Amino acid sequence: MSDRTTAAETLAAGAPAKSSPHVDAGDAGYSKDLKSRHINMIAIGGAIGTGLFLGAGGRLAGAGPSLAIAYAVCGVFAFFVVRALGELVLYRPSSGAFVSYAREFMGEKGAFAAGWLYFLNWSTTAIADITAAATYAHFWAMFSDIPQWVLALIALAVVLAANLISVKYFGEMEFWFAIIKVAALVAFMLVGIFLVVTQHPVDGHTPGFSTITDSGGIFPVGMLPMLLVIQGVVFAYASVELCGVAAGETESPEKIMPKAINSIMWRVGLFYVGSVVLLALLLPYTAYSDGQSPFVTVMDKLGVPGAAGVMNLVVLTAALSSLNSGLYSTGRILRSMALSGSAPKFTGRMNKGQVPYGGILLTAGFGVLGVALNYIVPGQAFEIVLNFASIGILGTWGMIMLCSLLFWHRAQDGRVTRPAYRLPWAPYTQIVTLLFLASVVFLMWWGGGVGRTTVTFLPLIAAALVGGWYLVRGRVNSLARERQDA
Repeated sequence: MSDRTTAAETLAAGAPAKSSPHVDAGDAGYSKDLKSRHINMIAIGGAIGTGLFLGAGGRLAGAGPSLAIAYAVCGVFAFFVVRALGELVLYRPSSGAFVSYAREFMGEKGAFAAGWLYFLNWSTTAIADITAAATYAHFWAMFSDIPQWVLALIALAVVLAANLISVKYFGEMEFWFAIIKVAALVAFMLVGIFLVVTQHPVDGHTPGFSTITDSGGIFPVGMLPMLLVIQGVVFAYASVELCGVAAGETESPEKIMPKAINSIMWRVGLFYVGSVVLLALLLPYTAYSDGQSPFVTVMDKLGVPGAAGVMNLVVLTAALSSLNSGLYSTGRILRSMALSGSAPKFTGRMNKGQVPYGGILLTAGFGVLGVALNYIVPGQAFEIVLNFASIGILGTWGMIMLCSLLFWHRAQDGRVTRPAYRLPWAPYTQIVTLLFLASVVFLMWWGGGVGRTTVTFLPLIAAALVGGWYLVRGRVNSLARERQDA
C-alpha cells in the first residue's frame, strides 16, 4: 500500500472525511497504554516546570509585578501552539507529532529540520536537568557527601529505566510528578490567599495591593525590562507540546485531547499568572532573587519549618519530570525520522515493551556527556547550552504553526478536511504567533549577554541543518521510493 493516497481515494474507501491522506511508518508498533488521566496530567506537567518554580524569582526581581503580564501574554501564544497541534492530532494522531506533520506538509526537508531542532532542545535540556537534579539533591545532608556526578547518573538511570520498560511506566511517573507539582502550587496559593485576606504580616510587610503600589507599581523599573524578560518567560512553557506526542499512544485521542488541551489555558492563568500575582502581593519585588525559588523565599520569610526542604523536593521533581518528558518525546520523534532515513538507523529500533529505545538512549547519552562537561565548562558556557535549548523550542513551535498554516491552506483547497476541533481565527492566529516567535529571537539579541551570543550561533545551526540534510538525503529519497513502490 502506498504511503500517500489521494483524498478522493480515501473517501471512496468509506473513511471519515477527516482521515489523513498521509501514512507515517513511524506510527506503527506502539501500544495504546496511556489513559485519560495520564494525558491530562502530561498536559498539566508540560505547562508547569522549573521555569515557574525557579525562574520566577529572578524575573520578578528584574521586571517587578509586570512579570504577570509577560506570563499571561506568553501563555496565550503557548495555548495557540498547543491548540494548533491539537487540531493536527485530531486530523491524524501520530507519535511522530509535528515531525510527521512537517513531512506531510513540507516534505522530508521540513521533517528533518523540525526533528533535529526538537532534539537540540531536549538534548541540551537533559544536560541541565541531570545537573539540576544532582544539585538539588545536595540540599539534604544525607546526599551532601556523594559526588555530583554520581547523583546525576542515578537520576538519569531511574528516569531512563522507567522510559525503557514501557510507555505505561512513563505515564505513571509523569502522572505522579505532575500531582506533586500541582499539589505544591495549590497549597502555596491557598496559603498566599489566606495571608492576603487576613493581612498577616510577611517579613514586616502587610500583604495586599499596597505592597505593589508602595514599591513602584506594576512597572517599577519601566516596561523595557518586562519586554526583555519575555525571552525567558516563553521557555517556561516549553514542553506544552508533549501531549501531542503522547496522543499517538492513547486510545480515543479524539475524546481525550480536546479536554486536555482546552484545560491548559485556565491552568496557565491560575498557576502561572495567579502565582506571580500572589508573590507580588505578599512581598516587594526586591525581596526576590535569581538564586532562590520565590516560593521558598516567601516560606522562609514566614518562618515555616521545613518549607525549604519541601519546596526543594518539588523543584527536584520538576527537573526529573522535564528529563522524563525529554527522553520520552525525543525517542518517538527520532524513530519517526529514522524510518524515513533522516536519523541514525538504531534510533528506529523498538524493544519488547514497544518502546523506541534507540532514540531514548541517544538523548540520554547527551545527558551523560553534559555531566562530564560540567567539571570543565564554566557557568557562562553552560548557560549558552541552555539558550541553545531555547532556540530549539522556538524552532519547534514555529514548525508547528507553519504546519498548521499549510494544513489550513490545504483545507481551503479541499484537499483535506479540518476536524471539528480547530484552532480559532485561522490563518491570522498562525501568522501572529509566528511574528511573536520572531520577536522573541530579536529580544534575545537585543537583551545582550548570553542571549545575544546564542542568536549569533543561528547561522551555524542553519549550516549544520543544511549540511546534515545533504548527508542523509540519498537515504531519505531511497526509502521514499521504496515506500511508493510497495
